[in-house]
Amino acid sequence: MRKLVLTVLATLALGGLASAQNFPSRPVTIIVPFSAGGPSDAMARILAERMKVSLGETVLVENVTGAGGSIGVGRAAKSPPDGYTVSFGHLGTHVANGAIYKLGYDLVEDLDPVALLPSNPMIIVSKNAVPAKTLKELLDWLKSRPSPATAGTAGAGSGSHVAGLAFEAATGIKLQYVPYRGTGPAMNDLVAGQIDMIVDQTSNSIQQVRAGTIRAYAIVDNKRVDSAPDIPTTDEAGLPGFHMTLWSGMWVPKGTPKDVIAKLNAAAVEALNDPAVRKQLENLGLQMPPKDKQTPAALGAWQKAEIAKWWPIIKAANVKVD
Repeated sequence: MRKLVLTVLATLALGGLASAQNFPSRPVTIIVPFSAGGPSDAMARILAERMKVSLGETVLVENVTGAGGSIGVGRAAKSPPDGYTVSFGHLGTHVANGAIYKLGYDLVEDLDPVALLPSNPMIIVSKNAVPAKTLKELLDWLKSRPSPATAGTAGAGSGSHVAGLAFEAATGIKLQYVPYRGTGPAMNDLVAGQIDMIVDQTSNSIQQVRAGTIRAYAIVDNKRVDSAPDIPTTDEAGLPGFHMTLWSGMWVPKGTPKDVIAKLNAAAVEALNDPAVRKQLENLGLQMPPKDKQTPAALGAWQKAEIAKWWPIIKAANVKVD
């Protein structure tokens, strides 16, 4: 009996090794937990197109929306740990949601990190009908209103929502949040004048700012964005110290073979260092992570540090999920 058990275990181990060596042998799916057309979707599709060159297989993007991205992340976390399902997410989905939602999974224990991806400094934008032309004028306008201005988000716990909470904390101004299934549809309503403002990802807003369909007030960082050098920072515009950058990353279900994770990481890193891909991402205002931060271990350490930083802030805001 003991010999039989050992034989079975050896067979399973060899099968797992062979599976890792042959990975991938079919298409890989990246689950983006927000709607198509938004900033997460755009980044994922740019990377997927280049990653398929390294992996030798098609890399698909599937949009699974709802509950601030927690539904899509849950789908990925509960998938087989074979590398064929990758969770794309960011500060909102893989940090903030753990402080807001009763998740059916653990953001750290049920997912293995793959790679830290480009970060996205936030930007304060409004519909063109808002009379303010500068950040100081916007703050005055917000304070003078009889009721809170409407601010679009991608749902409770999303990057735009967390940024809104940080904006409230920095200014003492209350906002009325309007949740969407992604900041893509939120942007559509901002352009149409249905909501007042968004504290948004720069990559989602920059094209509309350039087109003149919305107004930008400040980059929520201590340095300007190369792709939009005319937009001042919050330090320059009158709200010093208010900084927030939305970093993104890729994860796989816990227990995915390390060799498979290494192949996915290598494909992501190759994509990030491809000149054509870098140009596309930088044109969106995205900032590349340093090379020493592009490892699975670096993403894991960063995610844990961000949880320690943001959970107390989010819980203090007493965010309610309808």
